[in-house]
Amino acid sequence: MSMLKINDRTTLTRLRLTLDGTAQGVGFRPFVHRLATELGLQGFVQNTAQGLVIEIDGTKDQLDLFCRRLKEEKPPLANFRIVMESRHVRMGARRGGRPYKQGAISHIPSVFEIRPSDEKGPKIAHIPPDVGVCKDCLHEIFDPLDRRYLYPFTNCTHCGPRYSIIETLPYDRKNTVMKIFEMCEDCRREYDDPKNRRFHAQPNACPRCGPRLEFYNEGGRVMGTHHSAMLLAGQMILQGRIVALKGLGGVHLVVDARNEKAVRRLRERKLREEKPLALMFPTLESVKMVCHVSALEEELLTSPAAPIVLLKRKTIEAAIPVVAPSVAPNNPYLGVMLPYTPLHAILMKPLGIPIVATSGNRSDEPICIDNEETLARLAGIADYFLLHNRPIVRQVDDSVVKVVAGRPLILRRSRGFAPEPVLLESELPPLLAVGPYLKNTVAVSAGKAVILSQHIGDLDNQESVTAFERSEKSLRSLYEVNPDVVVHDNHPDYFSTQYASRWGKRTIGVQHHHAHIVSCMADNGLTGPVLGVAWDGTGYGADGTVWGGEFLLADVKSFKRVGHFRTFRLLGGDKAVHEPRRSALGVLYEIYGEEIFKRGCNLDFDLRDLSFGFNEKELGVFSDMLGKSLNSPVTSSAGRLFDAVASLTGLRQINHYEGQAAMGLEFVLPEEPAEDIYPFAIRNDSYPYIFDWAPMILKIVEDIKAGCPKPIVSATFHNTLVEGLVAMAKKIGEERVVLSGGCFQNTYLTERSIKRLREENFKPFWHWRVPPNDGGLALGQAVVAAASFAAHAGIQAVNRLFKERSENWIRRGG
Repeated sequence: MSMLKINDRTTLTRLRLTLDGTAQGVGFRPFVHRLATELGLQGFVQNTAQGLVIEIDGTKDQLDLFCRRLKEEKPPLANFRIVMESRHVRMGARRGGRPYKQGAISHIPSVFEIRPSDEKGPKIAHIPPDVGVCKDCLHEIFDPLDRRYLYPFTNCTHCGPRYSIIETLPYDRKNTVMKIFEMCEDCRREYDDPKNRRFHAQPNACPRCGPRLEFYNEGGRVMGTHHSAMLLAGQMILQGRIVALKGLGGVHLVVDARNEKAVRRLRERKLREEKPLALMFPTLESVKMVCHVSALEEELLTSPAAPIVLLKRKTIEAAIPVVAPSVAPNNPYLGVMLPYTPLHAILMKPLGIPIVATSGNRSDEPICIDNEETLARLAGIADYFLLHNRPIVRQVDDSVVKVVAGRPLILRRSRGFAPEPVLLESELPPLLAVGPYLKNTVAVSAGKAVILSQHIGDLDNQESVTAFERSEKSLRSLYEVNPDVVVHDNHPDYFSTQYASRWGKRTIGVQHHHAHIVSCMADNGLTGPVLGVAWDGTGYGADGTVWGGEFLLADVKSFKRVGHFRTFRLLGGDKAVHEPRRSALGVLYEIYGEEIFKRGCNLDFDLRDLSFGFNEKELGVFSDMLGKSLNSPVTSSAGRLFDAVASLTGLRQINHYEGQAAMGLEFVLPEEPAEDIYPFAIRNDSYPYIFDWAPMILKIVEDIKAGCPKPIVSATFHNTLVEGLVAMAKKIGEERVVLSGGCFQNTYLTERSIKRLREENFKPFWHWRVPPNDGGLALGQAVVAAASFAAHAGIQAVNRLFKERSENWIRRGG
């Protein structure tokens, strides 16, 4: 490119850009350096705790070209917006020309340079997530002539660990765990060369100077190191043994996915009865042999985030030779990922088979990240251990994604996505949102961003509580957040709620389903008003009952409950979550009352014929409990209604993992469901309208007695819920309809709701960057609290102004 000529009469401009987003740790500074040098610009680029700063001198044409190419040619992992731009003009190319106007900021060097990071000020820069291995690094590790041949910790600015190794901002090597590995001369030369793709790649290392592998037996004795450790792990997997493998953000438990006996042994030891196990396939081609893979699903599998993608099996029978039946029993989907680190790629290439790669923990506990912890906690589960000496700062599970309505829907947000921020229009006060009880995540504010943590898990045991406390402190420390406000769910018994109360600072409680709706609003850039449809299993209601089938007129500050499902009683409270048959009894009791417990009653069915498996003594106890409202809370839960129908149809009476019965109803849907619906009613002449499912349940019972196939019952049930949603939307009249809550993980329910709402001229919105389940609640909590805080600050400001004017009026003798 020919350079523009600059002389004493040229008008120069000083441009200063401040970038917000993911621009650190992704090769952005060397890219800026190359671009500015090519265009003949003078200046510098610098990482700061607030973001990335660029300051340059040039002509208007040069700078316009620079800004255009900055956006068009950015590195693939960079994702930024220019949040501040200032230009100052002077005449003349030489320093003696007319000076810049007031406000030009820094001394500009005679060449373009990359300045050392500036760590002063508040920490609001965005940290990139951990990223899957790139093609260039893969080529190197399988090139026998390359110095990184078969080195499992190879990375560059386009790939590798980020969030799992950083201790503090800005993202420099001294602020990561890699500071304990001193670079050799060759690595240092790459690191210091702006033309090298490893320029300032903070985890840069090689076999001479970087982390190394060790292979342990169950007794903790080292049996091999370096590549021999990898070979031993591969041999043990092929022999049907269970290997604990420490990867990027934690430990996987690995077995041969073809070996039914090995998979069953893993389930028994891990205490995981039926919940599907994640798989890692060696290649995309091997995935396509077993699963249907759309273009978008292929893009997700091979993306830098490299999540677990839920894929439909071609047929369960065809998959069985490749995948053992116990991997995902009675499930038409497989959770599939590809090797996303050099370690996984080196292990999988000679194996050439799919492996189970499930979280390294006992069921419901957090994933292991520390070597000693792994050897202790997984003793008795793993036969062998493939570990390394690169510390992991924070647990980062594999993310889980499925394609819904033509775009990705994140079900578990962790590796590859966390801690990407959700950017808002206004500055937030310093706050901490501690999230819910199930699928916990936490969030902090940083400028105009909400930073949502990685998936932490259910807070139902001491190990999970410890992981929650560690993750919360780590996120606050990373961004140096000293919160003015701590935000929590309204449920008084949640551990996270009790944790918030210990702070001794201002706390704000946010209703569970309002947080659901606002999380989806923030995900889609909405502020309200909207009609929020929040369908899930459990949430503490504003009236003290258990909500879960909600229609809310909402904005980010407040909501009004304008509709809900007809209520029924949850027999035994939380026990009903684990036993769908209890929800079925509650639903039948709501319709028929005590009659259902009487033999020879006038009903057209006998409770004892519905395969619930209760004995006469239990039914007597349940009759008393429901009759006297003992341990039988009232609920409007859509999730529990799914459970009740799954039980009535005989699909499932006991859940072995959360949502299993509801998922069973989705899984039996026919390939092309009919358009039939059951009868239902919308009751009440004013708010709150009631979606009355009783006519539907009566017809379902009739269909079951007549022997109607389960797929037909399921499809008609799903269709009826969608028509109830649309009927409610018509009654309420708000054009924008937001769908959130765990029920909208159901592909058919979500896609049909979107389709029908559009047909009736509504504008539906659903999740994409954060989960519709409780994993997104901390985002909603943070946004609601920020709006409440801003409203409170506004009231305070008005009060101060009124007081000042009153005092002035009195002083003037008023």
